[in-house]
Amino acid sequence: MAVIFLLVLLSFQAAQYIEMASGTETQVSKDSQLYKDYDHLFLNTFSTENVIVMVEGNDVKTKELMKAADRLDQQVSLIPGVTSVSSPASILKQINYAKSGRLNVPDSEREIQEMMESYPEYFESLVLDETHMLTVIEIEGSSTNQQQEDIINNIKISSDEADFPPGYKIIITGRSSLMLDIQSEMGKSMGLLLGIAGALMVVVLFLVFRHVRWGLLPLPVVLLGIVFTFGIMGYTGVPMTMVSMSAFPVLIGIGIDYAIQFHNRMEEEIRCGRTSSQALVSTVKNTAPAVLIALVMTALGFVSLFTSVVPMIQDFGKLLLIGVIMCYIASLFFGLITLYGFDWIARKNPYGLFRKKDEKNGIAGENSKNGQKADLENPVCAGDIPVHEPGVIEKTLKKLTGITLKYSTVILVISFLTCCAGIYADQSIPIQTDTNSMIPQDMPSLINYKHMQNIMSGSGDHLNVILRVDDASDPELLEWIDEFSLHEVENRGHIYGASSIVDLVKEQNGGTIPKTSEEIKAIYDDIPASQKQKYIEGGQLLHIDLDIGTAMADLEITGIEELRNIVLQDIQWMQPPPGVSVTITGSSVVIIDMIDGLTNGRSQMTLLGVLLVLMGLLVVYRDIVKALSPIIPMLVVIGWSGLVMSALDIAYNPMTAVMGALILGVGSEYSILMMERYFEEKDAGMDSVDAIYQAVSTTGTALIASGATTVFGFSALIVSPFPMVSSFGLVTVIDVLLAMVVTFVIFPPLIVLMDNHRKKNIGILEKLQDFRKSRRAGNLNT
Repeated sequence: MAVIFLLVLLSFQAAQYIEMASGTETQVSKDSQLYKDYDHLFLNTFSTENVIVMVEGNDVKTKELMKAADRLDQQVSLIPGVTSVSSPASILKQINYAKSGRLNVPDSEREIQEMMESYPEYFESLVLDETHMLTVIEIEGSSTNQQQEDIINNIKISSDEADFPPGYKIIITGRSSLMLDIQSEMGKSMGLLLGIAGALMVVVLFLVFRHVRWGLLPLPVVLLGIVFTFGIMGYTGVPMTMVSMSAFPVLIGIGIDYAIQFHNRMEEEIRCGRTSSQALVSTVKNTAPAVLIALVMTALGFVSLFTSVVPMIQDFGKLLLIGVIMCYIASLFFGLITLYGFDWIARKNPYGLFRKKDEKNGIAGENSKNGQKADLENPVCAGDIPVHEPGVIEKTLKKLTGITLKYSTVILVISFLTCCAGIYADQSIPIQTDTNSMIPQDMPSLINYKHMQNIMSGSGDHLNVILRVDDASDPELLEWIDEFSLHEVENRGHIYGASSIVDLVKEQNGGTIPKTSEEIKAIYDDIPASQKQKYIEGGQLLHIDLDIGTAMADLEITGIEELRNIVLQDIQWMQPPPGVSVTITGSSVVIIDMIDGLTNGRSQMTLLGVLLVLMGLLVVYRDIVKALSPIIPMLVVIGWSGLVMSALDIAYNPMTAVMGALILGVGSEYSILMMERYFEEKDAGMDSVDAIYQAVSTTGTALIASGATTVFGFSALIVSPFPMVSSFGLVTVIDVLLAMVVTFVIFPPLIVLMDNHRKKNIGILEKLQDFRKSRRAGNLNT
């Protein structure tokens, strides 16, 4: 206990080093060309994030409003990380400076109206109509989430201090603001849902695990395992991502199963008449190896997640591996030692506390009514009938086992056929590719973002074309950029605009591109750095920004991918000048590859998980029956899961796409623990039928408790406001229920049939060997 307490302190210390990762490195591998193109070539060179301050009111062209917008501009421009601020007020100041030499917003309402009417092209992107005005604040594209959050908070403070006139609504929105709100909402939602899950687990432990003393103990045991997991994450540098946050309900479901198995066996040994010490040794001897084997097979199922091309799925697998090991350690040491201590106190208790509970559970202590100690000369061991009266769950499971054994052939044939149908149906299950549909549709920040997009009529998503060139001032190159940009806007319906350094050059040169490189270089020197930074870097990198509007929502991922391919074909058709290489990147391209990697590799991950678990079982048992009997039920679960998802019209999303590997790791544990108890009873002298009855009635009760806690825990996720998390919770609940069904309906007749078939084959071989020996002996006599 002292060591455990020390480890808890170290874990809390290490947990402070856990980093929340949400950048490009969580979506694509750092070694991939896509990451290098987007993160290094575009994000760190050309990208800027925009925060939009939108003002709504009856008339946005008044002097009072422009003065307030000017005050906002001046305050926001001082915020660290802000690269530029554009608003109608800033344009008015520039026009006024050019006309009168005064860098301020005109004091006359008439002057403001005249300037806006004289130069409408300067205001059209910022004054959308009579009632909507925008202030566009650019921040560094490479800024971290924390830096972006600080900037947005300062913008909110500045907008309050700018003192906008009454009656105007101020909306702060933009992609960075939306993403920060989504992450914040996800964290709040997950914390609340985990709290609900914990409460539901308490309820189900009261209901299902009431045949033992201290039935709520598995919950703090598994929470200790989670604390250890946080500590290991901090020391090993495993980051926290939006996907890995969903690992903790999985770990609670698996870890509580370990705690329940140890708890159930320890109480069973004590009911059989053993002392605290004897029960502890017997539990470690018989249950710890079985649970360890189940853990190893679970871990092998999770190893298949490492084959994913998406880094956050690999981190998800690392977190699961760390977590199951920590939960096992917490259950083996803290859980069993606590039970040992509680039982010792109960037996030594001079005031009779716990006596009624102990007697109800068939446990006699040193202070029992007859003054006698528990009968330790004839302890009830594996193979004997427990001394306590079977409960409702045990009786129900025995009846169910009898039915499954009676109709074993019918059950196994139907299971096999429906499994094949489910695997076939899984191929036609749609893949959810609309990222907007994965977040709550009633989020205020999302509503504001969509409102802004609708008013701006087609702005938001972009394709970024990066050109590596020998000379950025080559007139032929600029002519090609201009021609290509015009072609894309005119001929591609989902490309609404194209901007590049050419636009700034033409603006400085009366609407034309200079004919010589020297003229272009001179214009480059005159263009303010804040304007040209988005389009040119040094003399070898240029950027063309293609505005694709709301294509992510309109076309979804498949449509974006097709649009990217069309742009690539156009580039091949309209060949750029010699020495120019073209790369298409952007956040939309990253999302395409990420979701493609998540969804298309799910079958391979599941198949690899099956092979790894099978090989692991063969290495551990060196017995084909013991290797196949846990695998076959899980294959049935995978098939049934596809059938249920198809019937309920549930689409795959980035989280549910890994469920095949997850359920293989989680569900195989049930069959392995049941199989271990079955062969333990066989070794104690029981025949096949009696052994499976005994295994189901003892281990099965604990499996019902652990399975029910897992189901109730994941049920909380179904009410999540995030459709992606809700769908993950629903699919997990379905798969865990299916795993429990196959454990109690398919596994008993399957293990008995396979075990008896092996015996029969062994018997035939032995007879053949005896026959050959007798013939050999007869030939020798002759």
